[in-house]
Amino acid sequence: MKTLSVVAFSSLLLAGCVSAPSTIPSQMALKAGNLGLDSSPGPHIDRQWWESLNDPQLDALIDKALADSPTLAGALARLHVAQSELSESRADTYPQLSLDAQETRERFSKDYIIPPPYGGTTQWIGTTQANLSWDIDFWGRQSAMVDKARASANAAALDAAAARLALAGAVTQAYVQLASAYALRDVAADAVKEREGVLGLTDTRLRNGLENAAAQKQAQALLAQAKQALTAAESDRDLAIHALAALAGRGADLYGQIVRPKLDLETGLTLPQTLPADLLARRPDILAAQARIDAAVSGREVARTAFYPDVNLMGLAGWAAIGLAPMLSASSLNYGAGPAVHLPIFDAGKLRAEYAGATAELDESVADYNNALVGAVKQTADALTQSRSLEAQVRQQGNALKAAQSGFQIAKTRYRNGLSPQTDVLVAEDTLLTARRQQALLDGDAAGARISLLLAVGGGFEAQAGSATQAANQDKTP
Repeated sequence: MKTLSVVAFSSLLLAGCVSAPSTIPSQMALKAGNLGLDSSPGPHIDRQWWESLNDPQLDALIDKALADSPTLAGALARLHVAQSELSESRADTYPQLSLDAQETRERFSKDYIIPPPYGGTTQWIGTTQANLSWDIDFWGRQSAMVDKARASANAAALDAAAARLALAGAVTQAYVQLASAYALRDVAADAVKEREGVLGLTDTRLRNGLENAAAQKQAQALLAQAKQALTAAESDRDLAIHALAALAGRGADLYGQIVRPKLDLETGLTLPQTLPADLLARRPDILAAQARIDAAVSGREVARTAFYPDVNLMGLAGWAAIGLAPMLSASSLNYGAGPAVHLPIFDAGKLRAEYAGATAELDESVADYNNALVGAVKQTADALTQSRSLEAQVRQQGNALKAAQSGFQIAKTRYRNGLSPQTDVLVAEDTLLTARRQQALLDGDAAGARISLLLAVGGGFEAQAGSATQAANQDKTP
């Protein structure tokens, strides 16, 4: 009889081992080697890369932002949720033990299943029972669920790293914009001084009968315009301070504490000259997309194993009795153990639909990864091109500024000596002021492009062994 039971149980298992449908993923992950990346690795970038700019005020602002940012707090909260789900999945792989106890005052029917002397009386009826349950992972379902939760936790951790990098980059970019706003304010202040000088020279020539009143009014109008531009530049500087304080998670209390930036942009940032081969291992967003592929692969495996029998080992031991006195006596002891099998036979196509959905989720994660991959290469290439172009423009503008300064000095000297009309001075002055403003704008744009390039290659992010998907996985095809 015992042999027949074992045979019957084995037959049930074999009968339930129905293969999953042959649903094949339609998307293929792009190969990192086919994206035109340079064979040489990129330069090492320190995790606290902004400290190389040698501005303690910037360091303090980024520290404030990383400590108080709601965006980063949200990313960390999602990480904690993913970690708790991983712990839950791991716990499901171990035996589960529980203890249940119940004592109820109950009147038994005289005409029901309990005979006298208890039938027709009111008694205490109680149970105390320990229950053991262990899901035997024959087909790897529990293991696949743990792998899925682990990959999801890795993706959440990488999302948090990406948020941290993006926030530090946003603060640094805003700080560069503040430096540019100060430079533009200086240009506007210099314009006021230059036009005050031209007005003074015009007044002198007017008193000496060498100029007319129209020239004086022209100089006065240009001076008024310069003062208006200075007011606007000071407003732009203040707005840049407000934006920076907001990124740092603070308000008006920080406005008066922010002073002029002192950035070391020439030697502070080590940047690549080509698209580095290890670009994809440097970016947390790319690694997060890869981790989500891993999670989807494991999720598809969970859906596949749902077609097979689910086997649990069950056990119980405890006491059950009518009345309080015999509750814990030896005669009230009951126990038992055995397997419990859940066997899918007919579900109207539910399991097949779930498996097809898991395959679709895998396709979606691969497509998202490919989009992120192509976008990362484009973003880095654009940043590299823009950085090179702006550096060349800064050099060319420097030459233009020197020429404009020389031309203005010559025109002013000739006007003072009566060799040129006021128009020549005003034209030369306008050329000089335009060159100064353009130089300040290009300096700010070039600095911003350097920051963008640094962020495009992953900043100072380094994937930790064992906690994130490694570069070796980049060519994995699901």
